[in-house]
Order: sequence, then C-alpha cells, then structure tokens
Amino acid sequence: MTLYLRPVQFVDTPVGRDGEVARLAGGMTWFAAYEVIGRGGRRTIPIAEFEAMLGRQDEDAAQLHARITAPRPALTLGERVLRFDQPCVAGILNVTPDSFSDGGRNVDDAAAAEAGFDLSVKGATLIDVGGESTRPGAPLVWEGDEVKRVVPVIERLAKSGTLISVDTRKAAVMEAALAAGAAIVNDVAALLWDDRALEVVVRAGCPVILMHSPDPKKGPHGGSGYGDVLTEVYDWLEARVAAVAAAGVDRARIMIDPGIGFGKSLQDNLALMNGLALFHGLGCPIMLGASRKRMIGALSNEAPADQRLGGSIALAMKGIEAGIQVLRVHDVAETLQALKVWRGLKDAALMSGVR
Repeated sequence: MTLYLRPVQFVDTPVGRDGEVARLAGGMTWFAAYEVIGRGGRRTIPIAEFEAMLGRQDEDAAQLHARITAPRPALTLGERVLRFDQPCVAGILNVTPDSFSDGGRNVDDAAAAEAGFDLSVKGATLIDVGGESTRPGAPLVWEGDEVKRVVPVIERLAKSGTLISVDTRKAAVMEAALAAGAAIVNDVAALLWDDRALEVVVRAGCPVILMHSPDPKKGPHGGSGYGDVLTEVYDWLEARVAAVAAAGVDRARIMIDPGIGFGKSLQDNLALMNGLALFHGLGCPIMLGASRKRMIGALSNEAPADQRLGGSIALAMKGIEAGIQVLRVHDVAETLQALKVWRGLKDAALMSGVR
C-alpha cells in the first residue's frame, strides 16, 4: 500500500529544538511532525520519534523523508540563477485577447514587453509568458498564431537579461520560444498534449514545469471527480515526473504544479491548498498558481477576477507557509510586499534565542 508523508506542525524557528524539527526542502520552514497517510489510516509521528517509529523499518518512508528535507538545487540559466532556498515570484504575462483575468491588455508586442519589464522592476524573479488562454471554454489557438504572439515579446525581454518561462502545451511554440530566449517550459499538460513536447524539452535540456490536470489530451478542465484529490494528484505527478526523468530530463530540472483550478471543484482546490506540503515528497520545487482563481470568487460573493487581490494574497501566504518555492501571480508588487513581511517575521524568529 502506498505511503505518504505530509509535513505538519510548522514552527517559527529551529533554535533550541535540535532533533525535534526538520528543515523543509532546504528552505526557511521547519516542521515538527509528519502526518502519515496509508498503511493503516492516518496518524501523526513527531520528528523526534520518526526514525525509531518508521524511518528505520520502512524504506519508502526513509526515501520520502530524504526527499522532503533535501535542498532543491539552484538552476543556473545563462547568466541568471533561479534559487529555491526561499520563495520567489513568477509574474504572469498573458499576451492573449481572452485570458480570464487580463485578456486583451498586452496584445501589442511593445506594450506586452513593457509590462514584462515592469513586472521585473517590481521584483519578479521570473516572467511567465503565455499566448493561449487556458480558461474554461477558451478556443484552441493555432500554433503559428501562438508563436507570433509570444516570440516578439520574449525576444525583447531576453535582450534585457530577464529570466523567462513560456507557458504553452505545443512543441512548436516551445521550440520557437526557447530559440527566442526563454529558459523554462511551463506546460499545463505536463508534456502530454503534444506528442513532440517531451522530445523538445529533452533535446533542449531546459527545466520544465509539469502541471496536473485530469486529462491533458482533452484539455485542462476535464475530469470526472476524485476519491481523494490530494493523493490522486500526488500519484499522477509522481508518475509524470518519473516518466519525464526516464526520458532524459534531469530530475533536478523538473518542477511541479498541482494545478489549482484545473479540472477541480472548490472542495478539491481547498483540499489541495490545505495539503500542499505533501507534494514535497516528490523532491521537486513546487510552483503554486492560485492567483485570481475562480475559487476566490466562489468564497467571496462572486468577486470578479480583477477584484480578487485579497484572496490571492491569502492563498499565496498559505503556499509560502507550506514551503512552496515559486508563486505564479498577477499582482507582483503586492505579493512581494506580503512575502517581505513574512520574511521579516521569519528572520526575527530565526534570530530569537541566538546569543
């Protein structure tokens, strides 16, 4: 039976708690226990007792613990370095006429590039450029049109040294974007929609972000529900990471995204947000894309997409507390302000007790 470990009981500081807490993924978060799921139900095991109660007897548990606590190696991408020892922000740059939140705002190449520069100035570590809307019901965009949308913008941004990911599920768009200066592929279909996508990423040797959706071949919003959304999404991503790594992509260059809002109900999304720390067991950096999502409107009197800042910040902070490494957001300045306050609180806690 499959075993899962979810870090729980997060603490402000490890100072004075040697042997009682573990560091999460080499980041700025420590936890004092695991929720153990499977093999007899659910139970909580303190870190201080983990080795004696489970780690020494169960090889799977020991491997999971090693993955959960191992630092995520930084990615050197040309002259830029993407670090995962503290949370960073990816700014969303949609160059589409019909995206759910900001469609039509950045369809002019120069204006779109300027918007990307602005996100960088505000503090975004990474700019995620997309040329096809993934909102429910959005029409399929021909790959040639998608290339025309994203490549001129990527070329402008790349000349300034901006770190860029391309948000696409099409192999031809990946190839064109990488040639134009993008460094990372971010695929909502986890390289499953286009039969050539995996080949392109392997050949390029670039990092890739694999996002979960129930049936990528049919689109990002299919699916028929879940028995246990948290473990089912985990299992799907685990299998996908293994397949992509087996094809030739260095596992250290794979990131994962649980796909908040893609083929999932409000209850599913809430369960994933509450259980985010489970995904550290995959041993990969985690991207969280919950900014302005429909679930915020569902919980706040159907607030429209451009009035979901408060909810977006709340979900971002939930992710940070769970140790995620990359926040994919629309509102870069506001998210970074929240992140800086969190960092200040964390720094103060880490210094407490130091003499």
